[in-house]
Amino acid sequence: MGTGIAQAFLQSGFDVVLVGRSEESAKKGLDLMNAGISKAIAKGSLKESDRNNMLSRLKVTNKYDAISGSALVIEAVSEILESKISVLRECEKYAKGSLIATNTSSISITLLANSLANPEMFIGMHFFNPVPVMKPVEIITGEKTSQKATELAFKFSEMCDKTPIKVKDYPGFVANSILMPMLNEAILLLEKNVATKEGIDAIVKLGLRHPMGPLELADFIGLDVCLDITNSIYKATKDEKYKPERLLVEMVEQKKLGKKIGEGFYKY
Repeated sequence: MGTGIAQAFLQSGFDVVLVGRSEESAKKGLDLMNAGISKAIAKGSLKESDRNNMLSRLKVTNKYDAISGSALVIEAVSEILESKISVLRECEKYAKGSLIATNTSSISITLLANSLANPEMFIGMHFFNPVPVMKPVEIITGEKTSQKATELAFKFSEMCDKTPIKVKDYPGFVANSILMPMLNEAILLLEKNVATKEGIDAIVKLGLRHPMGPLELADFIGLDVCLDITNSIYKATKDEKYKPERLLVEMVEQKKLGKKIGEGFYKY
């Protein structure tokens, strides 16, 4: 998600700093960026000449001080509260006065803001994967988010050719409040042998006209990410429809995390 967000802003003409939490993750970020650009070129949405132009405006590092002076900082680490708080505090330390946003897909903006010194300049900007292609951005305000921060989040989203939509600070917001129970139900149907994985996905694609089946989509998102999101929403709501299905937990325990590692419900 981090490299996708960076790519989207680069394509819109921004200068971007991509910060990894280690030298290894920074290098991986650059590799993913190149792969994303290559994919866009193959599809015809970018030209080969765009690559050098975009990469000339990109700095990749594992040093937080590189974000000093940035107008907007977006955190996009794993959906784990402690990890996000740690990164956001580092961002706030070096990006004083900047709009700081989180790409969280389920964690309360107010809860995260309570760990920051300037919660009025903190907001949720939840992008959708693949970021360079997908248009919506859920804009989520916390209890202390200022009007200025909200207006800036809308402005940056629109400048990045996205469609910002204001959403209440609710567990899972809109998209994942709807999506995660569907993925959970598909996993339960597979677990109960109601149909094969191919059958479940085909029915949803052909019958409901979804571009991807739910199990295919779960693999694309990452089964560990799906588990983190469902656990986060379930913890906040205690609603059983968000309780992760046993098969999802087992898949993550077996390190079958989806497309990113070559195997999830499907092999890639």
